[in-house]
Amino acid sequence: MIPELIVQADNLEDIVFIIQTCGNANIPFTFRAAGTSLSGQAVSDSVLITLTDNWRDHETLEDGKRIKLQPGVIGADANKYLIPFQRKIGPDPASINSCKIGGIAANNASGMCCGTAQNTYKTVDAMTLVLHDGTVLNTGDDESVRQFRNSHKDLLDGIATLCDEVKADSALSERIQHKYRLKNTTGYALNALVDFSDPIDVLTHLMVGSEGTLGFIAEITYNTVIEHPNKASALLVFNDIESASNAVSILASTPVSAVEMMDGRALQSVADKPGMPDFMPTLTLEHSALLVESRAASEDELYQQCRTIMAAISAFDIPHQVMFTSDADTVNTLWGIRKGMFPAVGAVREAGTTVIIEDVAFPVERLAAGVRELQALFDEYAYNEAIIFGHALEGNLHFVFTQGFDSEVEVERYGAFMDAVAQLVAVKYQGSLKAEHGTGRNMAPYVELEWGAHAYRLMCQIKALFDPKGLLNPGVIINDNPNAHITHLKPMPKADALIDRCIECGFCEAVCPSRTLSLSPRQRIVLYREMQRLKHDDQSEKYKALEKTFNYLGVDTCAATGLCADRCPVGINTGDLIKQVRTEKYKRFTPIASWTANHFGATTAIARFGLKANASMQKILGEKALDKTVNGLRKLSNGSTPEWHPDYPTANTHTPKTSESWKAKRVVYYPSCASRNMGNDIKSDEDRTLTEVTMSLLERAGYQVIIPKRLDEQCCGMPYDSKGMKDIFKEKSYRLEAALWQASELGKLPVLIDTSLA
Repeated sequence: MIPELIVQADNLEDIVFIIQTCGNANIPFTFRAAGTSLSGQAVSDSVLITLTDNWRDHETLEDGKRIKLQPGVIGADANKYLIPFQRKIGPDPASINSCKIGGIAANNASGMCCGTAQNTYKTVDAMTLVLHDGTVLNTGDDESVRQFRNSHKDLLDGIATLCDEVKADSALSERIQHKYRLKNTTGYALNALVDFSDPIDVLTHLMVGSEGTLGFIAEITYNTVIEHPNKASALLVFNDIESASNAVSILASTPVSAVEMMDGRALQSVADKPGMPDFMPTLTLEHSALLVESRAASEDELYQQCRTIMAAISAFDIPHQVMFTSDADTVNTLWGIRKGMFPAVGAVREAGTTVIIEDVAFPVERLAAGVRELQALFDEYAYNEAIIFGHALEGNLHFVFTQGFDSEVEVERYGAFMDAVAQLVAVKYQGSLKAEHGTGRNMAPYVELEWGAHAYRLMCQIKALFDPKGLLNPGVIINDNPNAHITHLKPMPKADALIDRCIECGFCEAVCPSRTLSLSPRQRIVLYREMQRLKHDDQSEKYKALEKTFNYLGVDTCAATGLCADRCPVGINTGDLIKQVRTEKYKRFTPIASWTANHFGATTAIARFGLKANASMQKILGEKALDKTVNGLRKLSNGSTPEWHPDYPTANTHTPKTSESWKAKRVVYYPSCASRNMGNDIKSDEDRTLTEVTMSLLERAGYQVIIPKRLDEQCCGMPYDSKGMKDIFKEKSYRLEAALWQASELGKLPVLIDTSLA
């Protein structure tokens, strides 16, 4: 689904204006935060509303016992703000380093340790929200609530009527309570109609998990939870899924904070990864493992908890295990096994297919039977690569498989498989089709199947109360189309071996330097895929138009830092793709680049002269005159001359030299070409440059500073590498390596570099 319009909202006033404008014109709209979800909550063919970085404010309250967060705050950042108080927010989704609070609350996301006791529904204290008519309600402000009770009496009366109806129907009340003994994010939070009596409280909790279909969450205040400083983890391997499931039932009554289950296929998917325990390659498809974690306030308490846990399951045959440990490296390796399973499937899938991750919950007492039947469905529908893992304490399992949508046969196979899964989980085992990922479009056709006609009618009434025109994220949660999950399927065409493994999860976006200027890595890949599709379909005019856009947004503005690869679950460095594109794009400039590489001293001297001239002109003419002159010329030349900025640095006139006096402590200092040539901002109060400060610091610390020979000719090669000129990059890199090798006395002395290298 491709939006007709994408609107970026800077503040609450923008949101109110957009909602009211869409409402007056009867135009549907959808909210999108980080968009890490793979269930189709944040896609639209109408108006898509995204948030700028201005939505990242936070405020810690009561020594961290509460925290107020805007929807653009990344989940992991919220926890960073709480570190001094040894607290954290309750939800802990696996995507916490990328997903944002808006999505966490709107999906009622949970995670590995969160369970059902610490999700947003259970830990929300107050909320500022915007309803369909643009009304802003702050449930934590008495005056705002008083005004809302007067202005929206009909809405609150409607909510109160629904509460009375549910509470008067004992069978329905019991069903709702029964459904929420498990993790459950299928449909609206009907438990709010049972758990609360004040319509304001009900409204607040109905917003949790509503996936942008009832209103916009502009701010949320969480009651935080304790973050225990002492943790230990163990990996326990059982002979079969039944033994592991029985162990889970016993572990539930011990002091565990997390129990992650992994079936045999899941274990085999990561068995050949570096650092895995020696026994991993020997495990069969029958084996099943539990990754167990315990947390405590003190080391002694943690030790006793681990003893209690192991004693409780001492009767089980555990053929392989990694005993409880707090060693950081070992713990990271163990959790790396669990976290590496989703990308393990994604990395080996056939190009052109996508990765599907589903999220169900079985009653814990029937977990083993549920897993066995789910595995049988994999075999029946030929999903031989499918793996199962998940949060066993809540019976919450994720299963991952690959799927192509390039033929009607494949779409039909997927549709039939999902029908079978829905019958198995929701009907036979009375479980949850969506435990923590939100309903989305993928499960919307099955909401009534899981809940029944009466409960589904309640959900439709809730939607109508909050959104009488049906404009808020239509098709999500409530959808009359039984085939909604197999329509508007996004193609994943083959584009390039460097990026074909991309699953478009968006984990890369948070660390991309250019994400607010032009495109993020995910967006670059999506556009590149579309360009290759257009080229393949011989749509040359559309291809050329998109290529023109991509040249600036995708190619010229990519920093090619490789930071995206650190966050990517399948290790894709989008910068490598851009460098590959640049190799062809900048081929005609290779002779110039070669000259600068061979005359690097002269090149940097010219750069310093230019910076000196700019500083002089800026002082003489002033910023306004220089801006008008230089940038005016740029307009006349249609952008072919350089752009001027008032923040250009001055030239660095300091030349680092080897210390004259010999000292026992010695260090090789390599100032990068950037710090050698660029000084401070012209308005800076600091007189000394980076190279001067570094030299002074080292000498005052008692070091003899050694500068590599022919420093002015040295370059790490990154400027050439970032333009895709690999041969020149390698030549400059090798020359610098030789100079540093000589200066460090064949590697005996440490080398200090003041900026990063390629």
